Amino acid sequence: MEIRKNTETSDDNLHVNREYKSDTFKLYFSQKKELIELYNALNDTAYTVDDEVTINTLENSIFLKIYNDVSFVLSNTVNMYEHQSTINPNMPLRDLFYINDIYKKETMRKDLYGYKRIMVPTPKFVVFYNGIDDAPEKQILKLSDSYGKPTDAPELELTVTVLNVNYGHNKALMDKCTALRDYATLIQRIRDNLHKGIAKEEAIVSAVDSCIEDHIMEEFLLREKAGVINMHILDFDEELHNQSLVEYGIEQGIEQGISLGTDNVLINMIKSGELDDEKMAQYAGCSIEYVDAVRRSIAQDSI
Repeated sequence: MEIRKNTETSDDNLHVNREYKSDTFKLYFSQKKELIELYNALNDTAYTVDDEVTINTLENSIFLKIYNDVSFVLSNTVNMYEHQSTINPNMPLRDLFYINDIYKKETMRKDLYGYKRIMVPTPKFVVFYNGIDDAPEKQILKLSDSYGKPTDAPELELTVTVLNVNYGHNKALMDKCTALRDYATLIQRIRDNLHKGIAKEEAIVSAVDSCIEDHIMEEFLLREKAGVINMHILDFDEELHNQSLVEYGIEQGIEQGISLGTDNVLINMIKSGELDDEKMAQYAGCSIEYVDAVRRSIAQDSI
């Protein structure tokens, strides 16, 4: 089983490791045992690592690693798991692009114009939300909600299930998936330490050590301790920085007595070079593809 890990953890890579919770999530659930446990909990199945699981590979890799966090094929189902600290209303549109790429690769050598029906893996889209804002236990995001002309019978639909996986939420799921509960516990312990006013690095190290002592993600944390701690530190720096940028922008808008449009907001953020595309899309309320289009427009204007 191939597992790809991001080992870039130095301060020079601040803009690479923007989402420690997402990076930790990807790293932790890229382990076959934990991934199967999560899949079983979500689907009420009983697959095992040893003999009851059939994982089909695409591009000679268990995990497709195209754009999202974890994508894999199991029992003829293509599962796309995304971890987010903010709920992105554009996830159905993003997943539409993801699944399109996967299906194109699946059917590349098949005759789409033939008489024989071409079968493809059944898609399943799940977002695991672990941000600090209040969110329901479960939400369903629909592609049709983004249609300019609303319809009660959309001819193209894609639904994404968003689950709140903060500690204390979705108890039934957590009870079925120890790995997910342990992950939520680690994040909560870090937050608790920070809320107590403990210095950042000490708060993170203490939380990791306490989880190891309590046999929570023990094997994983013992092996990946240094990387996990560094990812936490980097994300905390980035989180504070991003928040200060947002607050500054709001203050400036109030002082000037104007309401900036999406394009102006994007142009300013792109030119600042401080945020990645996903963050800019979230703050501006648009798609990542639109961010890229605005960037190309800026580049063209500068020629």
